[in-house]
Amino acid sequence: MKIGVLALQGAFREHKLMLERCGANVCEVRKAAELEGLDGLVLPGGESTTIGKLMVAFGLLEKIQERYAEGMAIYGTCAGMILLCRDIIGSDQPRLGLFDASVQRNAFGRQRESFEADLFVLELEAGEKPIRAVFIRAPYLEQAGPDVQVLAEVNGKAVIARQGKMLVTSFHPELTTDDRIHRYFLQMITE
Repeated sequence: MKIGVLALQGAFREHKLMLERCGANVCEVRKAAELEGLDGLVLPGGESTTIGKLMVAFGLLEKIQERYAEGMAIYGTCAGMILLCRDIIGSDQPRLGLFDASVQRNAFGRQRESFEADLFVLELEAGEKPIRAVFIRAPYLEQAGPDVQVLAEVNGKAVIARQGKMLVTSFHPELTTDDRIHRYFLQMITE
């Protein structure tokens, strides 16, 4: 299984290390040609406006949409979640628009309001054991379409969800030692 991690800006190295720990063959993606042959792609956290502009500049936006249509799975964390959603509330920034939901940026507050929370995600291996979720200027899903499955919420707001071969989290599992979400993404690819 070959997984790419979009390496334009943000926490891409941490995702790469986590996926390698899970046994995946991982490469960093900076050019459209590097998307060929990938089974999955991770869009990391970072600054969604900057990543979106860089995706346009490097011709990645349409190529990612094309590869998804061909069956490539995608996992977006924080900024990656924002970039995947069809609607970004209050913003016209570049986005992939593949995930049928609207997303609120910085929904839990600015940098100083960052926090951690325990989430129970029954779909994960050992789902009765909570995941420690790290929220940094985190978004949440405001509205989700009928094909979106919300897997966990914080204060009634969706923070992890799945639609087909796409997974989104508003938090940063790559900043912990718990690899269950990355393993779940890899499992999605083999389904």
